[in-house]
Amino acid sequence: MTSINTNYNPLRIHFFQHAFFEGPANIEAWCVEKGHVISFTKFYEDPALPELSDMDWLIIMGGPMGVYDEEKFDWLAAEKQFIKKAIQACKTVIGICLGAQLLAEVLGAKVYQNDYKEIGWFPVALTSEGQENPLFSNFKNNATVFHWHGDTFDIPANALHLAQSEACKNQAFLYNKKILGLQFHLEMNEQSLKEMLENGASELISAKYIQTQNEILKRQQLIATNKKMLFAILDNLAE
Repeated sequence: MTSINTNYNPLRIHFFQHAFFEGPANIEAWCVEKGHVISFTKFYEDPALPELSDMDWLIIMGGPMGVYDEEKFDWLAAEKQFIKKAIQACKTVIGICLGAQLLAEVLGAKVYQNDYKEIGWFPVALTSEGQENPLFSNFKNNATVFHWHGDTFDIPANALHLAQSEACKNQAFLYNKKILGLQFHLEMNEQSLKEMLENGASELISAKYIQTQNEILKRQQLIATNKKMLFAILDNLAE
């Protein structure tokens, strides 16, 4: 493990991972760079939940299932209860894609099928609240980021609506200054992008907001700018 950056106290960061091909990628790279301690619950291997007292942050990754698939995935109800307890315990909690949808539902908002599937590199615009929020101070307005989702969520009561896209109105929210939901995937690196494409190839149909595999791969240079914005958001949360 790399040496600890003295500007940060080392955090104990736990990941909820729902599919082997939707890992933390550049979020893990940030953790390693800062010297934070990471651990995992990989629901596709072992749904045993950790002790809440063993973590400072909980990061909930994406996955191909929906928040409503409790009959298909018997661990999903217990995961939601754990997320609720983490929020009540004032942990920092980040949700990516499915993770953001789980956060929204736990906070009492509706999760449902979006009018469009959004897969590929598309811009997100910051709302006025997003432009004013210090958490997003290094996020470029109308930045092109990676998406892979068919569901969306309403913004939870008392949460800030931070970002939107042409295909999907609710792209990011912040609740109580430390609960962050991101519908899009700033965390992608070259390997995770390859794995997403390999395991989601059947979804790449011809549609308004679905790019082809070639279109997606041709824009891999955007991974570097997405990584910078991701690191800045995580740095701001860690302050």
